[in-house]
Amino acid sequence: MRKTRYAAAAIAAAAALTLSACGGGDSGGAEATGEAEGSGETIRIGIKFDQPGLGFDEGGSYSGFDVDVAKYVANELGYSEDQIEFSEAPSANRENLLSNGQVDMIFATYSITDTRKETVAFAGPYFVAGQDLLVRADDDSISGPEDLEGKNLCSVTGSTSAQKIKDTYPGVNLVEQPGYAECVSLMAGGGIDAATTDDIILAGLAAQEANAGQFKVVGAPFSEENYGVGLPQDNTTCEAINEAITKMIDEGAWEEAITANTEGADYTFNDELNPPTPEPCA
Repeated sequence: MRKTRYAAAAIAAAAALTLSACGGGDSGGAEATGEAEGSGETIRIGIKFDQPGLGFDEGGSYSGFDVDVAKYVANELGYSEDQIEFSEAPSANRENLLSNGQVDMIFATYSITDTRKETVAFAGPYFVAGQDLLVRADDDSISGPEDLEGKNLCSVTGSTSAQKIKDTYPGVNLVEQPGYAECVSLMAGGGIDAATTDDIILAGLAAQEANAGQFKVVGAPFSEENYGVGLPQDNTTCEAINEAITKMIDEGAWEEAITANTEGADYTFNDELNPPTPEPCA
């Protein structure tokens, strides 16, 4: 296991990360070519707006690991950074955004699952996370999901984290919210006992300046979440995206992005699973 540090303060550093960036695609989908540069076309990429260190909207400036990977991939597809149009992709809306043609691809902590493959396609994975728990800093009564019986747990509607709790821990009172920031607010007010999602997301929330010292990640992951690039099923870019992810890893830019976006708070990721090898395109 490798130890890294994760903080909201480092979100700004991610913006300065010297990754080649960018994207392009037309309104019907992004089949990238090297000729797209400067053509006036854009690529529409869905990201999260409320996940510090992964996908975060700072008043129209976007930062985080997902954002850095998206920019790198878009550049490899042949588009400049000013051709990227970032759109918010909440967990519950990701499949619809792709199937309705509202975005060309999604980098939004989007776990690859067989159920989702029935509706959308995936490139990647580009990161492997693990579902964990966030609790109040002074709460030692919860050390894992087995301690959640009869307690109030918050997660986000449409997320794999919420579904895993429903399927595996039916005795937990699951409170679903549209975003993880709402879960944190509920916990700060005593309305819930814990929040659950992927460990890297929880670490970013705990590290935010407004939350400093209030919460902690339990540190007992109980799943493997393979973050993929969501694509329309009729896409023609999956193989090129996989090649871009592999190149990002081989060049060391993937490692730079992880470091820039995980500096400042205790966070341990599984280096036996990361960096991952993209799966063959279907």
